[in-house]
Amino acid sequence: MSDAADLSDLRVARGFCDAERPILARLFWEAFSDKLGRIMSPEARAIAFLEGALHPDFALVARDGQGRVLGAAGIKTRAGGLVTGGFADLARAYGPLGALWRAPLLELTERRTGPDAMLLDGLFVSADARRRGVGTRLIEAILEEASARRYAEMHLDVTDDNAPARALYERQGFRAVGARRMGLAGAALGVRAATTMARPVDGAQDSYRSDPPV
Repeated sequence: MSDAADLSDLRVARGFCDAERPILARLFWEAFSDKLGRIMSPEARAIAFLEGALHPDFALVARDGQGRVLGAAGIKTRAGGLVTGGFADLARAYGPLGALWRAPLLELTERRTGPDAMLLDGLFVSADARRRGVGTRLIEAILEEASARRYAEMHLDVTDDNAPARALYERQGFRAVGARRMGLAGAALGVRAATTMARPVDGAQDSYRSDPPV
């Protein structure tokens, strides 16, 4: 977006329309291409794949007062996650041979989640809306979503080279609960280690109930 984002009426809501797919795909790629680029480049094919693979039921999208997309946060549960494309989707973007080696590498990067915790499945904000509270509002919204789904905890992983993101999560009450050596996934992404962070969900129920239909 060329103009500065109007944040006077910032709204966050679940889902997005088809017209917003290219915007979200490009923002996702801008945020994560430094790591996913080893697997998903070239850019045009990566964005083409993401346009079809992003799932609206697992996205919380921030928009300004004019309805322009400012960023989004993905959620992951046992029912699915933000990026849901499979081999067929990869093949449409990269061709069968391109999909053949990319699919297992992307599978290595997948983070599993248990029955009591919802996972933050990526958070990204447009360049003109950064450092203006959008990321904070998205985290608040994702915690509200976790509470509505009756999860006890919210989990996320942050790579050890991403100090600004870790500081943002710590301001929102997340604390480090473990460290992960990335192994083969890290070799594919160019990342050696990540920290798992967690925080209790306000208003969470004592017992977990399955996700509402999506």
